Amino acid sequence: MKLLTAFLLSLLVLAAHGQNKYATVTGHIIDENENGIANVSIIVLGKSNGISATDSGIFTLKVPAEKSFALVFTHTGYNPMQKNFYLSPGETEQVTIRMLKNGKTLQTVIIKDDKEHNETGLVKINPKNAITMPSTTGGVEALIKTLVGSNNELTSQYNVRGGSYDENLVYINDFEIYRPYLVSSGQQEGLSLINPELTRNVNFYTGGYQAKYGDKMSSVLDIQYKKPTTFAGSAYISLLEQGFSIEGAAKNGAITYLAGVRNKSNNNVLSSQPTVGSYIPSASDAQAYITYKMSERWQLELLGIVSTSRFHFYPESVKKTASVFSPLFTANLGLDVFFTGQEKDSYGSSLIGATLINNASKKLKLKWMLSHFTDKEKENYDIGGAYLFGERDFDNNSATFGQIINSLGSGYYQNYARNQLNITVWNVSHKGSFDKGNHFIQWGAGIEQNNINDKLAQFEYRDSAGYSLPYTPGPLTLYNAQNSAANLSIEKYSGYLQDNIHIIKTKNDMSLQAGVRFNYNSFTKEFLVSPRAQLSYKPNWEKDIVFKAAAGIYDQPPFYREYRMPNGVINTNIKSQKSAQFVAGMDYNFKGPDELPFRFTTEAYYKSMWDVVPYDIDNVKIQYLGSNNAKAYATGIEFRLFGELVKDAQSWLSIGLMRTRENINNDYYYDYKNAEGEIINANTSDKIVTDSVKNEVGWLRRPTDRLITAGLFLEDYLPTNKNFKVHLNLLYGSNMSYNIPGSVRYRNGLIIDPYMRVDIGFSALLLSEKSARRSHSPFKSFENIWASLEVFNLINRDNTISYQLIKDFSNTTYAIPNRLTPRLLNVKIVGRF
Repeated sequence: MKLLTAFLLSLLVLAAHGQNKYATVTGHIIDENENGIANVSIIVLGKSNGISATDSGIFTLKVPAEKSFALVFTHTGYNPMQKNFYLSPGETEQVTIRMLKNGKTLQTVIIKDDKEHNETGLVKINPKNAITMPSTTGGVEALIKTLVGSNNELTSQYNVRGGSYDENLVYINDFEIYRPYLVSSGQQEGLSLINPELTRNVNFYTGGYQAKYGDKMSSVLDIQYKKPTTFAGSAYISLLEQGFSIEGAAKNGAITYLAGVRNKSNNNVLSSQPTVGSYIPSASDAQAYITYKMSERWQLELLGIVSTSRFHFYPESVKKTASVFSPLFTANLGLDVFFTGQEKDSYGSSLIGATLINNASKKLKLKWMLSHFTDKEKENYDIGGAYLFGERDFDNNSATFGQIINSLGSGYYQNYARNQLNITVWNVSHKGSFDKGNHFIQWGAGIEQNNINDKLAQFEYRDSAGYSLPYTPGPLTLYNAQNSAANLSIEKYSGYLQDNIHIIKTKNDMSLQAGVRFNYNSFTKEFLVSPRAQLSYKPNWEKDIVFKAAAGIYDQPPFYREYRMPNGVINTNIKSQKSAQFVAGMDYNFKGPDELPFRFTTEAYYKSMWDVVPYDIDNVKIQYLGSNNAKAYATGIEFRLFGELVKDAQSWLSIGLMRTRENINNDYYYDYKNAEGEIINANTSDKIVTDSVKNEVGWLRRPTDRLITAGLFLEDYLPTNKNFKVHLNLLYGSNMSYNIPGSVRYRNGLIIDPYMRVDIGFSALLLSEKSARRSHSPFKSFENIWASLEVFNLINRDNTISYQLIKDFSNTTYAIPNRLTPRLLNVKIVGRF
């Protein structure tokens, strides 16, 4: 018995001794923005097996004690990290591992990250391509246009799945930003508030997005600025835009900073437009982003943006031409206009945001945010135009070549405006997240105060053949006039709660994101609840395929523009627009030629909308009808292929098919008949009306309806030298509708021809191999310098953006197209240090 007891005691001692030969390492793996990185691989150096971190970057690993070892952390798209340890038996070491992006552009196109692979509607965009892509506007929005289409190279606005630009959310570091509202044409626009040189991460959601994102109906553009670790910077100069930025860190990384300034003057582009005159556009901005790590758990972030834009225009004349073909009549119609007057517009906006972050524990993260946004706009113009309209002579041998030889009409019009708009937005919000294993819970709540003060004083006068339009026998009547003022103070309350659930994590992988969002608006007095859910399923197949689906309610409370009716009066009974959205698709990663990575995605969607506020679009100006008197739908399917045609050169192709229609309440017109049953014009016919037929208009194309959109971005280089590159940007969009103002019968009855555009850029590396330069070289601090030659509108296509409606002597209306820019050249030099 004693021997047995001694033997058992010996076993217990040996077991205890064996157990004490191990220790534990537990920690949190984060990126530059303190966000957890999912599925990081963790192994002991020299071993072949390891573990993966959770979706929020948490890990716990049993390791050998009383001996030196190293843990290696790897994740595609990030630089590998190695950390050395020497732990006592039974000791638990808690660490925070910060992994940095490896800077390779491939990661933004080929999915290496489960979030992009699994999340519905998400496209990650590399902001560095915004500098290399040939585009008249530049910026992140130019990249987005290749994914969703465009019909205007002068604007940074974009439409997603049948929605207007007002239906898109844009965030910088979780602060919502806005664009000027009085801008009516692309030539008046300045710089986008997004500076791509400061940007680290761009997430673009085309639909079906989570409850944590705000209350709009189309898309989300989520921008995160960098948190640098070393000093660096860049400078670029071109005929259109110039910029300079620096970044760095201090106090062993406790403080990081970013700063950038830009200036834009696209006079070179505007002066090529058909309207001859003096264009004086200018835009500039300054941005800064500073972070301060006060302790292991507390961090303060500050973001500041100041942007100004001015547009002065002194028009002189314009010659427009349109060809008319019919079995009975063929002609080249011309419109010559001679202007007097000027336009002076100014737009200024600023954002100041502060964020306080508390990493209460490895699993609990809390954030408090305070922001102040201001927007000040002035629109002043007084331009008159005397015009002659008729058939233009295109006979090169004629003495009247280029002139109007058969006059069909003449007249005069005047456009006048003295408009002002001031918007102030205060926002206080809280956000939090809690990692509970297979559950990642997120919540948020915010209060927003909107103060809107505006004055609209504008009119349009038209005279045709000596008669003021619309013609009335009494006092003079203006064609269009607005004279109103508003001073609104609106409170908004919003919040959300969502859970990202990892349902299955074995052979098959399934994730569910389920959440609910609420908002209350003191103007509409609506309390709206929006449930949303996203599901992804990855079967245990040899092929890397993920199936995705999403459904939810997406409401859009009105902001400044929706309040106003066409006559300028505020509609106090306006309500939020509402939609139910359904999305389903798949995501497939595969190897292409030469084992290069490719990714193919497709998504089908359907949006049912009600309480819709109809609108018209003229150039970039959105004019709402000011009441919730329509229902609408949008449905379509999108295909995208991302990949490398040659190694380290990314390209993509995006194709979309879409239909969007609206049905406005009580939109009808009458056909009038005479005694013979013929349909006649009751206003001009000398025959007696004996009968009338009421016609319901029904479903019509929306202003954003476009059956086909296609975008292509190609990057290539010489087979023998990567230092000579070419970038190609191609856009195609089928025809769109254009509204005839004041017409029920012919609403959206005009057709804008398909939009086709090709931009190409050629780049050469002028300076590299920093270590080989002489110490007294003025470029000794530069890492590299690139020079680019860009050709805009390579095919020199005359794209149409809108129409000018002109009446002849017989009161017949003609639509004369307003054209966009012809072929242009641009030179750009970019240096990084």
